[in-house]
Amino acid sequence: MKVTMTVRDRVVKLLHVNFPSLREAGLEDGDSFLERGVIDSIGMMELVGLLDSTFSIRVSDDELMPENLDSIASICSFLQRKGVEN
Repeated sequence: MKVTMTVRDRVVKLLHVNFPSLREAGLEDGDSFLERGVIDSIGMMELVGLLDSTFSIRVSDDELMPENLDSIASICSFLQRKGVEN
């Protein structure tokens, strides 16, 4: 039986592998990465690249805003708007 990961599962795994401090912080889905200090502005650019390659999307300059990228929940909503499905 094949277990399919949800978009949220894939996002969390991506974050935990690439940002160990995020895993250690024990964030809830709606907690801000920037406010909690687990991802800085350089880390955000790395995150954008990871999202581009992992989910085969293109994040445009006008989409680079906290509302899209600053929490697990916001990333999942953003990916859904970009057409990424479970």
